Amino acid sequence: MAMLDIFIIGGGVNGCGIARDAVGRGFSVALAEMNDLASGTSSRSTKLVHGGLRYLEHYEFRLVRESLMEREVLWASAPHIIHPLRFVLPHHKGLRPAWLLRLGLFLYDHIGGRKRLPKTRTIDLTRDPAGAPLKGDYRLGFEYSDCWVDDARLVALTARDAADRGARIDTRTKVTNAERVGNHWRITLRDELTDETRQAEARLLINAAGPWVDRVLRGMSGADAGHHVRLVQGSHIVVPKMFEHDRCYIFQNADGRIIFAIPYEDDFTLIGTTDRDYTGDLKEIEISDEETDYLCAAASEYFKQEVRRDQIVWSYAGVRPLYNDGASSAQEATREYVLKVDGAADAPKIINVFGGKITTFRKLSEHVLEHVEAALGKRGPAWTAEAILPGGDLPAGGIEAKIALLVERYPAIDRALIGRLVRHYGTRARSILGIARNEAELGRNFGAGLTQAEVHYLIEQEWARSAEDIVWRRSKLGLRMSAAEIAALDDYMRSALQERMAAAAQ
Repeated sequence: MAMLDIFIIGGGVNGCGIARDAVGRGFSVALAEMNDLASGTSSRSTKLVHGGLRYLEHYEFRLVRESLMEREVLWASAPHIIHPLRFVLPHHKGLRPAWLLRLGLFLYDHIGGRKRLPKTRTIDLTRDPAGAPLKGDYRLGFEYSDCWVDDARLVALTARDAADRGARIDTRTKVTNAERVGNHWRITLRDELTDETRQAEARLLINAAGPWVDRVLRGMSGADAGHHVRLVQGSHIVVPKMFEHDRCYIFQNADGRIIFAIPYEDDFTLIGTTDRDYTGDLKEIEISDEETDYLCAAASEYFKQEVRRDQIVWSYAGVRPLYNDGASSAQEATREYVLKVDGAADAPKIINVFGGKITTFRKLSEHVLEHVEAALGKRGPAWTAEAILPGGDLPAGGIEAKIALLVERYPAIDRALIGRLVRHYGTRARSILGIARNEAELGRNFGAGLTQAEVHYLIEQEWARSAEDIVWRRSKLGLRMSAAEIAALDDYMRSALQERMAAAAQ
């Protein structure tokens, strides 16, 4: 491999966002992720592009403003996987007073340049359908706007765009060492599937390893070590659908925390998240009994229907790599991202990325590129603010218009399948459907409408290497597939990948 301008460690939303921005400006870029794209924090969020209403209480006005400004930018870039939501905040008489909520929502409406999203309104929960699932104690509510995002798909599409523009993206590839050699970095990589080792050289190194960022630093020769990250676990539960309308709820709790209850994958409700410090093994992150009880109790405080453990169909947990600012509690730790540049004036630099959130990944990438340009010189201009992610170039009328066009083009294929493909892949759904005249021509059905054609698309275009990659990250079809179906998919993918590797070796 020729000398690169930039080598990035970490295939989460920040690493992929930086790769995309940098290659689009003319830098040569490679990225290595030791697992799957978005396999850590970036696929375990609450799936929101939002300003962070509660951050106003911690006076993080810059972060909230930047996040609010990014909502509509990201929505425009990927309208197939990002869409507006309305959130209902019931007034709890024993907690924050109504005037404070009104003030916070007024700021929320006005400090972020909202243009397309509807403004806040007051609702009577005794009359509005949003009040029907709630206990009778809740009579006053406030409704405001934010956006939903398919977080793991956002990462995959960002990586795809980076690769389409010339970046090299290697998953299942671990950086085992990085050392300064003269005026550049020498990076040693191990392919986790073949166990083969190779080296790469780059003028600048970016450590965007998320929860592993400190561990990467400590494993490097000549790099500054330390404990810059505070790991905060956030967990979610998924239960059968608890309400019929398409709005979400944001619930206040007596401990100062808030949780969300969000319509999820048509037939479910997503409830989360928690905030607690995490000190365990990063390979064994699971929701705790304490967190499960907390989420059930917090939601049951508001809903007429009790949320019970035996209703949970799926749960997930992740750790947020927050910058360690010495805050006294996990929920008070800053959500601001922090960039640290290490390296003497005449030595190759490493840029370390601490913190960040899904909503601000594009702005974080732009700020990283300011440091890149300081070290390597300026290339092309900033460009991502108006760029469309793969599949986001929908026709006038958006998703429904695209679905209608494909239904007309593929009359023998189920409309529900076409709808799901458009919502996952946008205009690139056509690449999966191809010349098929009916569903049988899409190949084997692995369950829940997942066809052989889609599996091969994900292998070839989105770096999927296991059933888990597909059913829990590229989609959430695992909610509808049996363990036997997922195992059969895994066996099929293993054989398909072995054939692919054998063909490439010839």
